[in-house]
Amino acid sequence: MRPSQVCFLLARGKMSTKFNLRERVSMSNHEAGNGSGEKKIYVTLSGLPLSFHLEWPFRKSTSGADFFVLHADIRLENSDGLHAPVAVNLSVTVREVLPSLEAKDIEKPVINALRKEVDRRQLEFVKSGKLVPVQFSSRHYDFKRNKWIFGKASDEEMALLLARKVYWQTRLVGGTVWIGDPTEALYVETSAEHLLDVAKKLDAQGLIKLEGEWATANPSLMEQAAKFEADMRAALEELEKKHAFERG
Repeated sequence: MRPSQVCFLLARGKMSTKFNLRERVSMSNHEAGNGSGEKKIYVTLSGLPLSFHLEWPFRKSTSGADFFVLHADIRLENSDGLHAPVAVNLSVTVREVLPSLEAKDIEKPVINALRKEVDRRQLEFVKSGKLVPVQFSSRHYDFKRNKWIFGKASDEEMALLLARKVYWQTRLVGGTVWIGDPTEALYVETSAEHLLDVAKKLDAQGLIKLEGEWATANPSLMEQAAKFEADMRAALEELEKKHAFERG
């Protein structure tokens, strides 16, 4: 192992400790909402509300190939049971930069890698279907900068993502919504602190009530239901058109 890899693993360990402390403090302060054991809603940049069922742990491939496998089910919320069963294939190259294969160290990038596959319309949501392999490889990791890369979003895109997140979490689950979730920060390549700054603008507009890292939807946000649900339908239609074209 190169010295740079050793230094990076130490840095990754510190980063994981910071995130886990943030999560433990936030979860202890809130008994409901996104981050407390209730269903978590993660929205794509195109507006699709998703939840993830990950069958931990990663296991060594039994096919003879040199990778690790995690089975997962991506559920399209607010739909008639549509989902995308996948097999996440972790390459050995990426495995080398991970502190461990435990959920606390790898859940965030796995969720975001799957979200990006939906963003790219690579996955199809069906009522039943076979496992689709998804490559969790070095394309999601910048070895020069030692960081995950899922695409940098603008502040406007972040604001819309957060508004959709609060709407769908409130609509489908209820309770308060964790704006400071490091998974969301990683998805748009920013910090949890910057996401909170963006959320403060939604608070100033009267759309949400922000208390610390947690948000509650105001009626003015929930009254935009037609817009958020139209965004979801449009995104799903585009995804379905792409797969219908590929099937011929």
